[in-house]
Amino acid sequence: MRSWSSPQVPRLPGRGLALRVYDTAAREVRPTEPGATARMYVCGITPYDATHLGHANTYLAFDLVNRAWRDAGHEVHFTQNATDVDDPLLERAAQTGQDWRELAGREIELFRTDMEALRILPPAEYVGVTEVIDDVAALIARLRDKGATYELDGDVYFDVDAAPKFGAVCSYPEERMLALFGERGGDPARPGKQHPLDWLLWRAERPGEPSWPSPFGPGRPGWHVECTAIALANLGPGFDVSGGGSDLIFPHHEMGACEGHVATGEWPFARAYVHAGMVALDGEKMSKSRGNLVFVSKLRQRTDPMAIRLALLAHHYREDWEWTEDQLGAAQARLARWREAVALPAGPAALPVLARVRERMADDLDAPAALAALDAWVESARSGDRSDPDAPELVRAIADTLLGVEL
Repeated sequence: MRSWSSPQVPRLPGRGLALRVYDTAAREVRPTEPGATARMYVCGITPYDATHLGHANTYLAFDLVNRAWRDAGHEVHFTQNATDVDDPLLERAAQTGQDWRELAGREIELFRTDMEALRILPPAEYVGVTEVIDDVAALIARLRDKGATYELDGDVYFDVDAAPKFGAVCSYPEERMLALFGERGGDPARPGKQHPLDWLLWRAERPGEPSWPSPFGPGRPGWHVECTAIALANLGPGFDVSGGGSDLIFPHHEMGACEGHVATGEWPFARAYVHAGMVALDGEKMSKSRGNLVFVSKLRQRTDPMAIRLALLAHHYREDWEWTEDQLGAAQARLARWREAVALPAGPAALPVLARVRERMADDLDAPAALAALDAWVESARSGDRSDPDAPELVRAIADTLLGVEL
């Protein structure tokens, strides 16, 4: 599946600092230590109701990781999926009388255009689950050969007791795991399972549902295993960052990590698990099930996408926050001030700004502090400091390269 086009990113003088991020599994801010090529997998959308601000907030966070690594001199191998066959997608298609393939294709294309508008650097591989059914089936067979699966009425389950590291990503007590599993697509109460937390790897064919052939009979992937298969195929085990929203900590990232460990024998599956906060609207987490969504495509009809990006950057990526319309107005005003300042013939020295922004972004992606550093330069420039004729162009490049804001 094609990705989206990449923006041109300016090169900055010198080199950025080593990136430190909060690793959910370690429960602390830790340095990322990639080799010459940093490897990152970010879980993609289930393509319906795309792209809302919760999506945008998540993918912006990992765009900042990508940019920080590149500024520090690394190549970046970034892979992302689109879950283009799954229960929620099929349910939405049935409710609206659409063909599920057409619904997925239309929403994926809308997502691409939103990502381009927000200047999110594209993945090297943008992979639909329907493209890799054979890879998913092969991984399930590999897990079966390791003795980690069992069948129940034709469905194939992962046996949680076969995962020695289960719980290492989330560190949640079992009671919380069970509650979240039931809320987030699991089936803890299904009769016949060996353990309530066993998860579905392969769903046997049901009437009216799409299916594909496999060694286990016709059917389709369960959840979690598709991301494990795609990450292994493109990045291999032990990649640097596995990313997504904080609602993926459990069960998605926990269960994917266990699949990768059992299949390969290598731990950790990802060297860091990094999670973006949730965005709320009207006091509730923005979600498709609640329908309380603010869509990027709608906002783009009435404002510059760079204002949307600035509104998101005003929040630390790990923060849970609530969207209000006044935040967009503040971002529009900030964007206008920045553009006015970089259009001046000269401004205050910008190398200290570059050092400060690099420092803040390397320290767990502290975008709000980076914005404040640029705000201070802008106010000095607008107040009449014209000491450096090269400064406006450098500030323009800082905003673009490190924050993704085109001025």
